[in-house]
Amino acid sequence: MSPPLLRSSLGCLVTAFGSFSASRSKLVTQAAAAGAPHLLYFRKTMHYQTEERGHPHSPDYRIYLKTSEGKYISPFHDISLTVDTEQDNDVPAKKAKKNESEVLFNMVVEVPRWSNAKMEIATKELLNPIKQDVKKGKLRYVANIFPHKGYIWNYGALPQTWEDPNHKDNETKCCGDNDPIDVCEIGSQVCSPGQVIQVKVLGILAMIDEGEMDWKVIAINAKDPDAKNLNNIEDVRKSRPGHLEATVDWFRKYKVPDGKPENQFGFNGQFKDKDFAVEVIKSTHEHWRALVQKQTNSGGIECKNVSCCESPFKCSADDARDVVQSAPAFGSAHPVSADVDKWHFV
Repeated sequence: MSPPLLRSSLGCLVTAFGSFSASRSKLVTQAAAAGAPHLLYFRKTMHYQTEERGHPHSPDYRIYLKTSEGKYISPFHDISLTVDTEQDNDVPAKKAKKNESEVLFNMVVEVPRWSNAKMEIATKELLNPIKQDVKKGKLRYVANIFPHKGYIWNYGALPQTWEDPNHKDNETKCCGDNDPIDVCEIGSQVCSPGQVIQVKVLGILAMIDEGEMDWKVIAINAKDPDAKNLNNIEDVRKSRPGHLEATVDWFRKYKVPDGKPENQFGFNGQFKDKDFAVEVIKSTHEHWRALVQKQTNSGGIECKNVSCCESPFKCSADDARDVVQSAPAFGSAHPVSADVDKWHFV
């Protein structure tokens, strides 16, 4: 049974709150492109697949997303923010949630836990593939700040959200960082770049990155064994001593090895609760709506999408396929410098 579709304010059946869900499956399949001289590699999830282009660990490497029907999409614009209560694998639909703060959200994983490559949704490229960030001509890796190895959670973003650089937060007086809102997923599974998982939101941290508002949502994979026991930020504090403190410490110091000052935080570095987090997410979703409807300055964001019907940026499936096929073919990985494994004591 296909998932139910909701009509959004964009007047399209498939955008906004809840059209697709995705499993946390890590099945890997390989498929040869018809008539192509190389293999295309797919990491399959229930509703989405990833297609790699270029060479891993190089500036041309990209991960594009597509549906299980083979339709290329933007992980920024074409994946719903929230998850419908739907039938999935012949399992009866779940009962409706009691309140809005208990809804599940889709998360696009950019960086697996314990890894160092700073992978991110390329907001300024067509179809917004996932790529490794580049600064001053060099690929970016986060430092290992003792005792942590790379990122200490699965790190990613909520689709259909945007931290508007023209919007000043009432509390922190800082404007948004021009990106989708970030998520730290604290479950036990190590995810893959491009994987789409359903998460429960638990709280939020107000990080200020070089004067910009950069919210960090704390969430857990809904299929994690601990998910049923973690329902708010205080549950995390009680059941995982030191985890929240380590999160603040990580975000405070992670740029210091690059010669940058420590990051600052709103609310004296205290985590806000789930309800507060949901309100922030709703606000960034409304900013995204204005973005794809061309009602605000895009800030250089690429808004091409295949599903937002009233969006002037909507394109055809053929156009989307042409974008992906114009990218370099998938090839062998480039070597990674041994410096990536260096310890830093800050």
